[in-house]
Amino acid sequence: MIKLKSLANVSSPEIQRLADNYAVARNLRDSFPHPYTLADAQYFKDLVTTGDLGTVFALFDDDTFIGVGSIIPHEGEGAAELGYWLGEPFWGKGFATAAAQQLLAYAFQELNFQKVYAYVFAYNPASMRVLEKVGFTEEAILAQSTLKEGEYYDEYRFSINRP
Repeated sequence: MIKLKSLANVSSPEIQRLADNYAVARNLRDSFPHPYTLADAQYFKDLVTTGDLGTVFALFDDDTFIGVGSIIPHEGEGAAELGYWLGEPFWGKGFATAAAQQLLAYAFQELNFQKVYAYVFAYNPASMRVLEKVGFTEEAILAQSTLKEGEYYDEYRFSINRP
């Protein structure tokens, strides 16, 4: 069962171990570095501590750290962006769907957002399916909107309003 916990429960080496994977980095914006060093992990933890990244959780399967989830508010919109990444060994096991459900519930019930949205690169249909499973619908395709590794890619925006 997926649990949302404080990132303080995870060491920098644990984060680095899962994050230093090209398959993970490929599906995230270029601000997520690759290779992912211990210094990157510590910097990330420092940003989380200051609140600069919104509400960030460590994702656990029982007592095993499996990834990170976040809810990033957008001032004046009543909306927030949902994001997540899982270590590759945990892909395809339903963890992303369970994590997205919990993050979404937290965004609506605890943070009182009216709308939550997420962006997915066109080449990542698995993440699109995760969002659809938890009730998101495709809202827009932003053609050639994101620069990733020196190339422009379409990004899909999915959203859901508070029930």
